[in-house]
Amino acid sequence: MALSNNVIGAINFVATLLSIPIIGAGIWLANQPDNSCMKIFQWPVITLGVLILVVALAGFIGAFWRTPVLLMANLVAMLVLIILLACLVIFIYAVTIRGSGHAEPSRAYSEYHLEDFSVWLQRRVRSSYKWKRIKTCLSSTQICPQLNQSYSSAIDFFNSHLSPIESGCCKPPTACGYTFVNPTNWISPISNIADPDYVQWNNDQNQLCYSCNYYTCFDFKLIDLSQSLLFCTCPEM
Repeated sequence: MALSNNVIGAINFVATLLSIPIIGAGIWLANQPDNSCMKIFQWPVITLGVLILVVALAGFIGAFWRTPVLLMANLVAMLVLIILLACLVIFIYAVTIRGSGHAEPSRAYSEYHLEDFSVWLQRRVRSSYKWKRIKTCLSSTQICPQLNQSYSSAIDFFNSHLSPIESGCCKPPTACGYTFVNPTNWISPISNIADPDYVQWNNDQNQLCYSCNYYTCFDFKLIDLSQSLLFCTCPEM
């Protein structure tokens, strides 16, 4: 029995240590600029880490003081958490297996298309209510204006490796045929554009490509959500 208690105590001690990077991951996500406008995963990750910490501490104390009630509660709770974690990992990889960038001619950065992502991820950002809040938040950040200070010429900009938010929200899609003035200021092509989404670009610094649909800014949030989901699974793996 003593050996069993020692083993349970050791396992829960390790679980206690592992809960720390999970909580840290949630705090890290909450402080990332790309995630600041859509706080979906931060609190669930932090909550998960706290639950693991509480369960592990209860099991560790129960094993140390040989308290049957705490040990039994710990075993049941740990079993439930393991099942939930397994389901979570399977779900995350199921919804993030799609959605990769598309290379554009003479561009170092990638662009994204809405249809590349799972329906579940699309629904997380496509409702008008959610996207209105996200656009308001994005327009208040310095993510796009900072590009004007970093890239002064078209060659430098086209050869840069932009993040999904910079590629998706701060410039028009390459297929639109806009002419570069600076990273957030582009000249519209003279010819009429058939695709209505191509004309959603606006040089107004509060609008830019925040209203673009099939291409760009929706897709930045989707790839951002995919990366956040995958990051959230790393501490448990």
